[in-house]
Amino acid sequence: MASTTLAWGLRLAILTASLAYLLNHFQILDTSSLVSDLITSSSSSEKTYCYKSLYIPEAITPAPNCFTVNTKTGKFIQVFSSTTITESEEGHVLPGLWDGHGHLIQYGEFLHSVDLFDCTSFEEVRQRIKKYLASRGPEVGTRQEWIRGIGWDQGVLGGMPTADLLEGDEELRDKYIMLDRVDVHCAWVSRAVLSLLGDDIPKEVEGGEIVREPGMGVFCDNAMELVLSKWDSKPGRERKKQWVKTAMKELNKVGLVGIHDAGVLPEDVEMYEETVGEKEWTVRVYAMYECPERNTFCPELVRKVEREDGMLKVRSVKLFADGALGSWGSAMLEPYTDKPETEGSLLVNTSTLTTLARQWSKAGYQVNIHAIGDRANRYAIDALESGLRGLCPWDKPMKECQEEEQLYRIEHAQIIHPDDQTRMHALGIIPSIQPTHATSDMAYAEKRLGRKRIETEAYRMRSLLDLNPILGSDFPVEPPNPFEGIYAAMTRRNPHTGIGPPGYEKGWHTEEVLDLNQALNGFTRAPARGGFYGTTAGVIKEGAFADWVVLDQDITGIQDLDVLRKLSVKETWVGGKRVYARDEKKGSKEDL
Repeated sequence: MASTTLAWGLRLAILTASLAYLLNHFQILDTSSLVSDLITSSSSSEKTYCYKSLYIPEAITPAPNCFTVNTKTGKFIQVFSSTTITESEEGHVLPGLWDGHGHLIQYGEFLHSVDLFDCTSFEEVRQRIKKYLASRGPEVGTRQEWIRGIGWDQGVLGGMPTADLLEGDEELRDKYIMLDRVDVHCAWVSRAVLSLLGDDIPKEVEGGEIVREPGMGVFCDNAMELVLSKWDSKPGRERKKQWVKTAMKELNKVGLVGIHDAGVLPEDVEMYEETVGEKEWTVRVYAMYECPERNTFCPELVRKVEREDGMLKVRSVKLFADGALGSWGSAMLEPYTDKPETEGSLLVNTSTLTTLARQWSKAGYQVNIHAIGDRANRYAIDALESGLRGLCPWDKPMKECQEEEQLYRIEHAQIIHPDDQTRMHALGIIPSIQPTHATSDMAYAEKRLGRKRIETEAYRMRSLLDLNPILGSDFPVEPPNPFEGIYAAMTRRNPHTGIGPPGYEKGWHTEEVLDLNQALNGFTRAPARGGFYGTTAGVIKEGAFADWVVLDQDITGIQDLDVLRKLSVKETWVGGKRVYARDEKKGSKEDL
């Protein structure tokens, strides 16, 4: 590794001043020997790295290309420009990237389960399950260890699945199977799992749906609890620890150094605290509590967590207003265009949501509400406004209270009535947006909502820029690769195909696209702010955590945006330690 150990600190400042004096008053043009004298001096706790370029949004002349890291604190000490150090790292550097909304344990489980994404037929689903079974022991598929999977989509499969579609294959008959829809808001189960419910299946579930046509087998939103209550063999703490370690390794590969973990049970936060000190913990986690009983107030089960090294922080809670658009579960103000008999459903009534927002606010927690439909977003704004009103001093504008102290968020903020967009701007409520949701949903969103709602309400990004939107992926619902998210935000095209839907091949409603700096801000500084890291993350500057990503090229100068969706990360560093390095011959290696 081409790196130079220096003792910078105060001496660098003195050197800079001295060089300026010499240049101005004595016209000395060659100062390399002075720098070399300092280069030869070293400190074991400080290392300096130089690259071809560093991404720093502010205009600085000359542009910095080097930084010094304190390897004990894991923070940047100095960021500077040098032309005298001829030996530099190959590559171009971005600040460490963050995903503003993902699910760490669920992603780890997905990596150890059946991948059903992009399945185009029920036969393909069955084949993937059987292939998974062939690589596992005989206990998999029994009541003691259910087969798990995620990624099916009835729109792609050609219809809603049923339990009998699994039962019809002899190799899958009598197996205990639970498969999550692509948005994780519906579960498709086998006949064996259905049998556990017996006569306990009600006709209706408030805030949920039991799909009965073309047959039994799918449970959505609150109705999923009927199935989960029968899952006696839920994974234990040790298995979850393994999932977390697997997930982090994969996240580092795409340049992620931090995530906002959107909904973590108190018992799993305890598991995080047990695991965070281990060498495999290589991602900073800002977690949102979710009570064991969703949409409740459980202060006796939670407490704030904040490690000095920034690797784990917990000071927020997640509430749920509605379900997902793909399964008609998003709560809308008007009926769905392609299913006019429904307006979706709220997962909690509005008075309870408002009460919860006020309770959690008074308990000192940031309140983040999942809301996709325009009705859900309206009620989420109502609840957050009530929370602010209950906390802010009478003589202080609520927007100031929000932006300086509370940082309340709406997770997804996907379909928002124009009147409520105005209210969000007035209150400063942060939208937490997943750009690839727009490019995944664009194939059917207009059919669901109609053209008018798409044009005035749906998938806003540029319209919400003044609110400093946080960007992410919602992994495992979408792949966690932040460069796919950046591409989607900048082009409104599918990052897997490079095109938009029919009629929008060059980009879907491109009036909402972001430029590169805006998109990078959404994956760096915005999640740092929205997770109460301030300027200690998402930036390359003195005093910040030494997290960075190395690429083969400077993406600020690319002309063909398709390059973004195909980018491969060269190295990922967290706290001054290399946690991932691409090796063309051997795959990858980590310095832990």
